[in-house]
Amino acid sequence: MIVTVTPNPSIDRTVTLPGPLTRGAVQRVTSVTNEPGGKGVNVARVLTQAATDVMALLPAAAGDPLVAALTASGVPFRTVAVTGPVRTNLAITEPDGTTTKLNEPGAPLDDAAREALTRSVVDAAADASWVVMSGSLPPGLPDSWYAEVVALLAPLPCRVAVDTSEGPLAALAAGFDRAAPDLIKPNAEELAGLTGGSADQLEAAVAQGDPEPVVAAAGRLVGRGVGTVLATLGAAGAVLVDATGAWLAIPPPIVARSTVGAGDSSLAGYVRATVGGAAPPHCLRMAVAYGSAAAALPGTALPTPAQLDLDGVTVTPIHPSVTPAPATS
Repeated sequence: MIVTVTPNPSIDRTVTLPGPLTRGAVQRVTSVTNEPGGKGVNVARVLTQAATDVMALLPAAAGDPLVAALTASGVPFRTVAVTGPVRTNLAITEPDGTTTKLNEPGAPLDDAAREALTRSVVDAAADASWVVMSGSLPPGLPDSWYAEVVALLAPLPCRVAVDTSEGPLAALAAGFDRAAPDLIKPNAEELAGLTGGSADQLEAAVAQGDPEPVVAAAGRLVGRGVGTVLATLGAAGAVLVDATGAWLAIPPPIVARSTVGAGDSSLAGYVRATVGGAAPPHCLRMAVAYGSAAAALPGTALPTPAQLDLDGVTVTPIHPSVTPAPATS
């Protein structure tokens, strides 16, 4: 069982334009889609399409439209009761794949809902091989919530992945000495924010065939106790670093149509491969194949296994090992 946790779920509304977005103009749209969303929900949708045992955990009222959408999608889920409506996020996609996102803050969680969500995550983790916690946090959850839950899950046998940004990511990193996740999935901007440096320089280095700056940055996080860093770098590919080595993956050429869900698809692909017992290079290959397939799809569409181009992903070893963090008492 893989449990995905989405503290701030959404209805994802995607508007596709026939040409570039022009501020202040009236523009026609070619299509509009609405899907159950939030990063953890996206991971669960991808895994469900791959016939992988998964359960999405999220806060939502029983009659919320998101609940009906999840039921219709066939994704197994469990909700923690809240009173406010789930937010609606808007994504505007242009023909070249450029995506503009307008994300609402989400329904506030009171103390009772916060405690219920935390307790539900810990309870679900008892039977899970992975707990994947993803996305922003709604009003009412402190930035430290992911770090707190990672510490609560540390005694359990499940592996824990976290994919978040901004304040929650900084708070998670501040708690690495207490408990670090088995996997984090930063993009270039998030990796640079955690380790210093420039996101543009990290992406440019990989694009020019030099993954060393990304490997060094990710290696510093592994040195602080993170099990694995999956750094996704858009069209430049991805770098995977753990205590046994580092690898670079270059995606197949695609025509990008929408970046919505690409990072979530990459994370789902990685976790799916680990559940199958794959070695790190193949886990990276699966992650990049899923991310590329998602970027080639319109709107909020997420890839199925039949849409993957695994053979088109080139994986290259970079280093044989990375020094792990020293043991702590």
